[in-house]
Amino acid sequence: MNKQDRILANRIYLILAALFIASLVTSNLIFQKFFYWYPFDIEIYGVKLFEVSVGLLPYPITFLITDILSEIYGKKKANDVVIAGIFASFFSLSIIYVSQATPATDWSPTSDQTFTQVFGATPLAVLASMLAYLFAQFIDIRIYHFWKQLTKGKHLWLRNNFSTFSSQFIDTLTVLVLLCSFDIIDWDNFLGLLVSGVIFKIMIAALDTPILYLFVYAFRKRFKLEVNEEILD
Repeated sequence: MNKQDRILANRIYLILAALFIASLVTSNLIFQKFFYWYPFDIEIYGVKLFEVSVGLLPYPITFLITDILSEIYGKKKANDVVIAGIFASFFSLSIIYVSQATPATDWSPTSDQTFTQVFGATPLAVLASMLAYLFAQFIDIRIYHFWKQLTKGKHLWLRNNFSTFSSQFIDTLTVLVLLCSFDIIDWDNFLGLLVSGVIFKIMIAALDTPILYLFVYAFRKRFKLEVNEEILD
């Protein structure tokens, strides 16, 4: 790879890493709002089947990006972004702590009460999310590369969906157990939210497969990569 291609590859890597971190941090900040995303009124375990947190909207993007990075840049580069996401999340957590400790002025558009109501549970949520995130992302990358080696770089759809389905279930289960343990969410909603979250994430994972194919095709064509070939440092 010539110097110009390497510079371009590094820039794309930084953009993908930035999108990954932004999606992760945003999902932790907005998780407290829940919405109903399906037209049919279906209930399971006393909870509407398709009631999910808006935090799930940006979060699947992180798994798509780690799959792209795993496929094109390799396991080490994908792991580096995951670790960077951990630092970014804890840094955002520290900022929230400081912000809560500072009293609002009388004319502040957002009062202390409103700020606490919106972000008060965020520190615990970030902690729960980080623990789930650690399990899920590293498992996603490991499973992805297991199938990549087993299939010798073929059947991209297989490793994308197998890795994402497994890691998304682990992520959803772990974060809900922790949120219920911290009394942020009632245990009565656990099973309903678990099923809803897993179904939502599996659907998104299936939908992102064509996007992954498009990215991988574009990378291979631009950088003249063979099947199973990665951009190395």
